[in-house]
Amino acid sequence: MVASIRLLAPNVLYELPKEFKVGYPKDYPEGVHFIPARRIFVLRENNRFRAVSAVCTHLGCTMRWSEQDLAWKCPCHGSVFNEKGGVIKGPATRPLPWYDISVSLDGQLLVDLNKDVSPDHSVVVNV
Repeated sequence: MVASIRLLAPNVLYELPKEFKVGYPKDYPEGVHFIPARRIFVLRENNRFRAVSAVCTHLGCTMRWSEQDLAWKCPCHGSVFNEKGGVIKGPATRPLPWYDISVSLDGQLLVDLNKDVSPDHSVVVNV
């Protein structure tokens, strides 16, 4: 009986799109901004925007930005990454990935998780 009912539900894995909008540049004041639904940080430095993963490369914990130390810190296992995402202290051994960020046709910031980029990659927006 249960197996019969299970057949009525589609066996589909729902994944979030790998390319998504995170809002308008004017909505981001200077600094580091966490986007919890996507587990990324959007950084604004003057009119320059960048995007970095908030997922620790050790075991997938959500990173935190320490303005005081200018470092990304894992609250679970103690990994620390420098401003460019490079490992300062393990147990993580791989750097944080940075993602392509651009401006969509409607003027919103568009992040593409399919495209890893260098930590220096950014988009410049006249806000």
